[in-house]
Order: sequence, then C-alpha cells, then structure tokens
Amino acid sequence: MERRTFLKTVTLSGLSLYGAGMGHAPLKVPVRAITKGPGFHWFGYYDKLQFDPSNRYVLGMRVGFEGRSPRATDVIEIGMIDLKKGDKWTRLGESRAWGWQQGCMLQWIPGSRSEVIWNDRVGDQYVSHVVDVFSGKKRTLPKAIYALDPKGLWAVGTEFSRIQDLRPGYGYAGITDPFFNEKAPDGVGIYRIDLKTGASTLLMSFAQASAIAHKGESVTDNFHWFNHLLVNNDGSRITFLHRWRAQREDRQIMAARNFVTRMFTINPDGTDPFIIDPSGFTSHFIWRDPDHICAFTKPENQNSAFYILEDHTGRIERIVTDKMPVNGHQTYIPGHENAWLMSDNYRNKTNPNQTPYLYHIPTDRRVDLGHFPAGGEYVGEWRCDLHPRSSNDGKYACIDSPHGGNGRQLYLLDLSEVFG
Repeated sequence: MERRTFLKTVTLSGLSLYGAGMGHAPLKVPVRAITKGPGFHWFGYYDKLQFDPSNRYVLGMRVGFEGRSPRATDVIEIGMIDLKKGDKWTRLGESRAWGWQQGCMLQWIPGSRSEVIWNDRVGDQYVSHVVDVFSGKKRTLPKAIYALDPKGLWAVGTEFSRIQDLRPGYGYAGITDPFFNEKAPDGVGIYRIDLKTGASTLLMSFAQASAIAHKGESVTDNFHWFNHLLVNNDGSRITFLHRWRAQREDRQIMAARNFVTRMFTINPDGTDPFIIDPSGFTSHFIWRDPDHICAFTKPENQNSAFYILEDHTGRIERIVTDKMPVNGHQTYIPGHENAWLMSDNYRNKTNPNQTPYLYHIPTDRRVDLGHFPAGGEYVGEWRCDLHPRSSNDGKYACIDSPHGGNGRQLYLLDLSEVFG
C-alpha cells in the first residue's frame, strides 16, 4: 500500500510505551478517518479479514442511523475502501442480516484477491453471498456463515435466529427461531458449508452439546445456543462457545451476561469434540497456532486474565503481566511469530476512553495507540467497540470509533512508529 498523508495525528500524554526499565516515552500515532458521512460506517468483529491480500482495499458497512437495535426492514450497504485512491468508497451490495457488534460477517475469502463474503436474508432464509469485488459476479449460498477456513474452501455457521432469541444483538432480526420453545433441539446446531457447492453438514447439534455434563452436573434443562465460531490456523480444528440460560426473560435482561459459557474444539467433520475451557467464563479469544488459543477467561480458582489454552490436553498458562489488566478483543500481529498481541478495552465509569494497544509478550512491553472517547450514547447493543484489526502485513490497524464527532466511522492507524 502506498504511503499517504494522514489527516490527523493523535498525540496524547497517554500514548506511551510501558515496560520494565523503559520509562515513559511519548509516541506519535498517525491516524486518519477513511470513511465519512453521510451515513455511519463500521466493520464489526476483530477476528475477520478486513484487508485484501495487497492491503490496498478495506471492507466496511454503511447505515443511515444509530442508537437503536436493527429491525427486519433495516438494510445496510456493503462497500470497499480504496486506500490508493483517496479512500474511495465502492458499493458492493447490501444486507438484511446484521448486528452492531459483528455486522453481517463481512470478510475477504482467504486465498482470494477478489472475493468477499457476507450474510443476508432472502425471504425467510439466512444466506451468504460470495461477490467478486472487481467483476461484480455474485453467487449465493443457502446458509449464513460465521467463520472461514484458512484456505477459503469452507465455512462454519450456526442458527442466527436462535442466537437473536437468546442473546439479542449477536443474531439477526427478521426470522423467528423455528425451535423457539425447544431447549436443545436436535438436527440443528453447528454446520460446515462448502463455499463452492453450498453443500452443508451438521457437526454438532444443540441436543448433543446439552447432553454433555458441565462439571459433573446435567445442563439439559436449559435453553442452549452456540456463539463465536472460529477455525484454527491450518483448518484442522474449529472452536466455538456453547452457552445456555435457565429460562427466557425479557430482551434487556437477556442482553446481560446471565448465562454460562464453555468452549469446545472439534474436528471439521464433527468428530473428537473437546471442552478446552470448562470454566463457564470464556470471553474473547483467538487461535495462536493450530494447537493453542489465547482467551480471556477465569479458570477455576484463578483470576480473570488472558490465558493460553492447549487443545486436546486442557493445559492452561496465564500470560503473566499487569499491562493487559482487562478484557478486550485480542489478535496476533502478522509477521512477528506471535510475539505481539493487539487488543483494546471497554470504557467504564472512571475511563470514558477506548484504547487500542500493542503488547510485546517476550519483553512485557505495552504500546498504547490512542485514547478514543467512546461517546456516552453508544451503550449496550449499539455500543461502538474499537475491535482493532490488523492489515495482513502488520503495518496498519483499523478501528471502528465515534470519537471524531461524525458518528461511528472507520479509522486507519499507522503502526510504523512501533515496527519501523
């Protein structure tokens, strides 16, 4: 990607490097808005490919309102930003299946220089579109997707209507769960879908998951769903969160964390399921390598923190540091052999800002990339988390933020001050 002048440089006293013996060194982080009004722009989750392989094109979504939950009639525009042509926005399509936090699962298909995928609703069915961003050619798959394998051959998905009923804001409006009154329906759950043919295979049903005891206790008499699916680095394992709550409540209460979580791993054919985190508290996570997951969780008799979880064995190792004290959205920066993590924080009553940062594991060093006011009206389901996402070469990061006074927009951060 060619170097361009950034419109704004964030220079705050809090932009500093933290580490033993390093003191307090100011750091200038160039940052610029790559979208603007009319309309509000964002990308969504942190574990999706937002940049194309050349790092020239950046995906995003546009909508004309903020401050409320999506309705079935609300349509968002899908687009692509050209960083070499003045951040030009190119319309790619639209979606009727989306949420504020994870969007419509928009992402580049790994291994492709031109194809992207996103979810949509057609009639009474959630589907996914595969679109060539240069030719406009489109094909539609009969199911919605959640995450892709690293070769771009298949995807995994689950029932978004059920997620919406049991964890509002993470599913999609428009289709009522056909198994609304069933606590753990059989025949539906997590599926794998071929991106070429659209053929799908059920990997684990809600009934199968609910039949597995939790810490020696039966959990069958609960409402069950799956969340946050992610394929590992070589496509050999899938991880997901299995969640349940004892009863249905009103929407506001259901949006709170009054549910139990455990993390599974499983083979792409549905065999060899393994509970990699039985704690009940698994939150955000990312695969470090094919056998290890970095997750924010709270193992039994231990504190909440970032841990490395080992697949098949259940061994856990805490990342021992005071530089990453709170939950965030963590990913590994490409090209640095898993030495650097990028994450952020939620605002709270004492800190109105959201801070994306880099953490160097070998030296216990933290680099704050900016302090961005979260905006008092961005709360609950329609909050605007930063969800920092790296370019494929690790030279840039992109965040969603409302700090510029123009509603939520996409911002590009230049990491050259850190990596040279």
